[in-house]
Amino acid sequence: MQPRLTLITLGVDDLERALRFYRDGLGLESQGIVGEEFEEGDGAVAFFDLQGGLKLGLWPRRCIANDADLPMGAASATEFTLAHNVTSREDVDDVMEQAKSAGATITKPAHETFWGGYAGYFQDPDGHLWEVAWNPAWEVEE
Repeated sequence: MQPRLTLITLGVDDLERALRFYRDGLGLESQGIVGEEFEEGDGAVAFFDLQGGLKLGLWPRRCIANDADLPMGAASATEFTLAHNVTSREDVDDVMEQAKSAGATITKPAHETFWGGYAGYFQDPDGHLWEVAWNPAWEVEE
């Protein structure tokens, strides 16, 4: 398998709410919800363009379970995290404040880390965990 990640899909409980959080609250660009014309709404999804051709998708959890032929399980915030790396400590604070204003729950305020950086965590309205971090050893494209 080639290490090629093209789409990260987050399972959400309320697609409209999730769209508002990411588009209106965090400012990610989206054409809104597409695919509502498909049977039973299982095609309704929202996409956001990220860097380098990577996309973020929001799709109802029940649709993911149905599509994968799996029973819908309980959501868990600690299964994985998404990381948003920025270029400064100030950027960490700015993004954390933006997320909070958009309706995120701050689970760990921005702080000096044991590895020499500065980071904090928030959860989106569906409980997905995001880390916002500045790492002095990484060069981040703006």
